Amino acid sequence: MAASAPAAVPAAGTKPVSSAMIWTALAVVYVVWGSTYLGIRVVVDAHIPPMLGMSARFLVAGLLLAVVLGVKSGWRRLRITRREAAGAAVVGVLLLAFGNGAVSVAEQTVPSGLAALLVAAVPLWLMLLRVGGGERPRALTWLGVLIGFGGAALLSLSGGNTGAKPLSVAILVLGTISWATGSRFAPRLGLPRDPLVTALYEMLFGGTAMILLGVLRGEPGRLHLDQLDRSGWIGLAYLVVFGSLLAYSAYSFLLANAPISLIGTYAYVNPAVAVFLGWLILSESLTWQILLGGAVIIVGVALVVTAERRRTPAPSAPSAPADSPAPSAAAVER
Repeated sequence: MAASAPAAVPAAGTKPVSSAMIWTALAVVYVVWGSTYLGIRVVVDAHIPPMLGMSARFLVAGLLLAVVLGVKSGWRRLRITRREAAGAAVVGVLLLAFGNGAVSVAEQTVPSGLAALLVAAVPLWLMLLRVGGGERPRALTWLGVLIGFGGAALLSLSGGNTGAKPLSVAILVLGTISWATGSRFAPRLGLPRDPLVTALYEMLFGGTAMILLGVLRGEPGRLHLDQLDRSGWIGLAYLVVFGSLLAYSAYSFLLANAPISLIGTYAYVNPAVAVFLGWLILSESLTWQILLGGAVIIVGVALVVTAERRRTPAPSAPSAPADSPAPSAAAVER
């Protein structure tokens, strides 16, 4: 998931980057973010409790990012005010602890591809939140919302005909609502101006909250380190290094050097990548409900994003995990 983020303007006098670098970074965002749903499924299938596993992911990634920034730019770069810390904590809890946490809990029974398709409906929830705030969308936007939620309803009610538990699907839907809520109100919370600093604090606060949620769920009693499958550790390492650090760096690079309309295409590509990898690697079934419902959701999201892009002179990237006024952990959390 990734939250809305304004396109950064390259500094005057900087050397233009090559199109090859831009497309390489975009390919990383396409594939790596789409693959994180697979990584989460591998982790939970290895009997790593979901909340504790994802808390380890974000805490390790946040600490690594803090060390990199501190060594590279000086430790003063990591200083933030109390208001900025509070804002990062709120966003970290909504997006990571409740948003990504719900995905990890749900993927104990929900196939990774189905989870990615339901998460793709985040922009639709964002639109409803905007309507609740007094905005009046265009007719095309409403059409996209209705179509998108029709696809989400098909997937939710049928479980994609994969045997996914209704409770898990409900948890996943609640997680997408939490993600949309955090993305919607993040610009009002006074987050740090430095997007990388914002990301690391959101990961640290969100990861800490996930430990508390894991304790409430009784996960420590189900964690047996000596019995964990090696695939779980590999999946967790992949999520830390590739999902949280590499992909986020690529996303930040794109924000500074590529058109936001091009960057926003990841919102349509990630679910397709997740469905394909789930089928290829985990042998997840591709039912007609998944294919039809997923296609309907993507069409609805495309209509919403297209309508809103035409409406505003300075459009933002579509929100879809991370997923906020600057590229924050919202953009990391798949």
